[in-house]
Amino acid sequence: MDLITTGVVHDGTSIVERRSQDVAPILDHTARLRNVGEVGGSEFRHAAKVPKAVIETYCTTKGITFAEFMGNEAHIRALLNDPDLTGFRIWKGRI
Repeated sequence: MDLITTGVVHDGTSIVERRSQDVAPILDHTARLRNVGEVGGSEFRHAAKVPKAVIETYCTTKGITFAEFMGNEAHIRALLNDPDLTGFRIWKGRI
């Protein structure tokens, strides 16, 4: 479900790395969990399942490393509360 593919293209002057991930299975999985109410209990909520590619894109856009992302709750909250990523949310409460 989490497979990321990487390809490299040489266009004559530069080398471009392209990474992609099919997130459709993750979207289907989170929708199923959300629809049946599998969000955990009051002490621990299953908020989301975010694909690796989405986190990588966030880090690249923000100019941070993965370690910086994981070490700063503000980044995690920003990603989880992003309205464009609601398909990956299971529990809809505010993080």
